[in-house]
Formats: sequence, C-alpha cells, structure tokens
Amino acid sequence: MSAASSLDLTVDDAIVLHDSNKLTLRLLPCDVLARVAPVAHQVAQFEVELAQRLAESGCPVAALEPRVEPRVYARDGFVVTFWTYYEPVTSREISPADYANALERLHAGLRKLDVPAPHFTDRVESAQQLVASRDRTPALADADRELLGDTLRSLRRVIGERGGEQLLHGEPHSGNVLTTKNGLLFIDLETCCRGPVEFDLAHAPEKVGEHYRGVNQGLLRECRILVLAMITTWRWDGGDQLPNGRQLGTEWLSQIRAALDRNRLDPHR
Repeated sequence: MSAASSLDLTVDDAIVLHDSNKLTLRLLPCDVLARVAPVAHQVAQFEVELAQRLAESGCPVAALEPRVEPRVYARDGFVVTFWTYYEPVTSREISPADYANALERLHAGLRKLDVPAPHFTDRVESAQQLVASRDRTPALADADRELLGDTLRSLRRVIGERGGEQLLHGEPHSGNVLTTKNGLLFIDLETCCRGPVEFDLAHAPEKVGEHYRGVNQGLLRECRILVLAMITTWRWDGGDQLPNGRQLGTEWLSQIRAALDRNRLDPHR
C-alpha cells in the first residue's frame, strides 16, 4: 500500500486475492492489482518486460498498470509489480475452443520473441532434485518416491528427444487465465520456458487439446503425465503452501499410476 501511495495511487484498502509463493492484492480505490514476492528467487523484471512486449503485439495477456512506470519496485526485502485489474466475468465457463484459440495466439506472439528462457527440462530437473531429497520431501513414501523419480526421468528424456520447441507460457492452467470483457487473458508469465507446445497444453483442461491445431496427441499424453508428476512432486515439498496440497499429492499419485497403465508406459525404461 505504501509503495503504491508513493506513486500517487490512492490506496485505502488492500484485498488479498491469492496467497502462495506470491501475494496478489487488489488495491482500492485506485483499483490496481499488485503482486508481491520476496526479493530472492523471483524473476519479476523478466515477467514485466515479457508482458510489455506481448501486450504491444496484441497477445492475450494482462497489461501492466498504465498510471505508473512499468518496472519492478523494491521495498523492505520484497519486489512489487503493478498490473491492470480486470473485473472477472463469471457468467459463463471458458469454452475449450476459446481457450485453445487464446493459447494459439499467445504462442504465435511468443514465437516472435528472442529472449533467454530456461528449457522445460530444467524445471523437470528441479522436480527430480526435490524427489531425490529426503530432507525436502520427508513424508514421501519410498514406493511413491521411486514412481515419481522414474516417471520424471523417463518422460524428460523421451519428450526432450522429440524436439520441436519454442518459447512457452510454462503454466497456462485455468488458474492463470482471466475471463474478462476483453476476452481471455493469460497472467503469471514468470514460468516462461522453452519446449514443445504440447507441454503448455498439458497444463490446460483436457478438451482444450482437441481444439488446438496441429497437436501431436501422443506427445500431449506424455506431457500430461510429466506435468502431473511435476506438480505432484511439489505437493510433497515440506515448504509447500498450497491449501490441501498433501491431499492433492496423494490423489495425483494414483492418477499417475492409472495414466501410465492406461497409456502402457513403463517409467523404468
């Protein structure tokens, strides 16, 4: 609130919209969205620059707040970025076709950018390191640890060998899509990475992949299992802050086993 006030924005109240690894707030009455993160382990500047370039090219992304300079503001060990607040449209669900169309448009814009970004396999490797650390995942049973480790290793190799990659959003799941009067807009670009478009589609609802043109459905099935193994791993991190995270982690382990069996995939290969 003080950071926004120092920029001549009128702030009397702050409403918490989301609280996990990053705090998202709606500031009133100026009606600005603020995102707050610890200085360590954040890529706010990268996200700001990427959002600017994508918005300028007409991509469906949330815009930065136009009343302040588009940059990262540091204060008391935290970084703050200010974004346009979009009143949500909740009268209808997102159709898979609209979702796929918006993601195709985003990918088209990302293909035009030449920016350094990690490879999706780097994120898989981070999950592998987490699985391998009993100190960081003390509650993970041995059989489940082996399942996750083998699945991550195997699918990282198989998918990585297929090639065909570009700049991606990284996590375009429904929680990172806003339904606004201006259509669908993607948020949270800090997860941007390089890889096949199927890796992005694996984060979206299943029917979205049926409407995205030119998708390799076999690769998409493998990416879905890989992504499920990654997010399951994060739920067993001792520092995970997601509500009901451990319950989800248990449920997702069962889903991984079922998916491997259904697709006749051997995680030990």
